[in-house]
Amino acid sequence: MIEIKNISKSFNGVQILKDISFTFHKGKTNLIIGQSGSGKSVLTKCIVGLHEVDKGQVIYGDRVFSSMDKSERKNIRQEIGMLFQGSALFDSLSVEENVMFPLTVFSDMSKEEMLDRANFCLKRVNLNNKNKLYPSEISGGMQKRVAIARAIAMKPKYLFCDEPNSGLDPKTSIVIDNLIYEITKEYDITTVVITHDMNSVMEIGENIMYIHKGQKWWEGDNKTIITTDNKEIDEFVYASKFMQTLRNKL
Repeated sequence: MIEIKNISKSFNGVQILKDISFTFHKGKTNLIIGQSGSGKSVLTKCIVGLHEVDKGQVIYGDRVFSSMDKSERKNIRQEIGMLFQGSALFDSLSVEENVMFPLTVFSDMSKEEMLDRANFCLKRVNLNNKNKLYPSEISGGMQKRVAIARAIAMKPKYLFCDEPNSGLDPKTSIVIDNLIYEITKEYDITTVVITHDMNSVMEIGENIMYIHKGQKWWEGDNKTIITTDNKEIDEFVYASKFMQTLRNKL
């Protein structure tokens, strides 16, 4: 579980986040949604410590992360897996080497143990026998699955996914959503997904926070979000023709 309490953040006198509180539950897909510029990315960077909060607390389990020094935070960061927008694979490394990268940096595993772990993770994301290929030799969807394999290589307690479906076609997006959901359940991870993709919201949105102009505007799940009478989230949810059609059928 990750809990944020009364988080506020400003840059150069401009307030970006205002008094946000929320609980990201263990074993659930927790989504942060909102329009571009709403503060999603800044909030996420505050949660993982890339930005210091001006006010409030970030708590991992029972550990107050926001009050820790750099060395204390290192232990928690080693429990975090990151799935970056655009996959962020190393072009010069093979699929296998990309998955092994965090193990070479943060673990004391032998080469054989790292290879075993990499093979396990690649098998889990259905990428058998792709070890020696390079990112340029596989599709965007496969690259995303390699990135997921790398993110779970260290057996994280917390998984952050930044726009995991960016640049993917709808069919592949569903595959990635389902994989994130399955891994969350299988390993009982606290998963945080930052997205504005309503398909992802409807597929895997178990615990959702909607941010509007730097404030928490709404929270709920993928069942209650389509019936809310909140004006701003209603406009966000039903911006696409597909969702408008769905509303007309309700």
